[in-house]
Amino acid sequence: MNPYQTYQQNKVLTASPGEITLMLYEGAIKFCNKALIALDNADIAEAHINIIKAQNIIQEFQITLKMEYEVAHSMALLYEYIFDLLVKANVKKSKPELEEALHFIREFRDLWVQVLQKVKQQPK
Repeated sequence: MNPYQTYQQNKVLTASPGEITLMLYEGAIKFCNKALIALDNADIAEAHINIIKAQNIIQEFQITLKMEYEVAHSMALLYEYIFDLLVKANVKKSKPELEEALHFIREFRDLWVQVLQKVKQQPK
């Protein structure tokens, strides 16, 4: 294992659940961006691989929602919409759907960053 891989592994192993959620949002954004570049380069296989990776992250968010909270039901609908956009983008190899999904994922990530900042500001 090279030092960067060791660092990344330690980063994940020592992260809080909130930080892991942020890493997942960042990963989904990265995979969507890689898929957009692949579509620009007409690399259909690379686009497919990266869209599937983004779909997997969104599915993980869907299945880990705590449905006893009212907000989770709204989140589930939004995740379902994002997932459907990713599926359509993958089937049609369509940038508009992928860009819309990416927009929503960025919005979630930005909101999550605000949540983490508020949590850090709270007295312990």
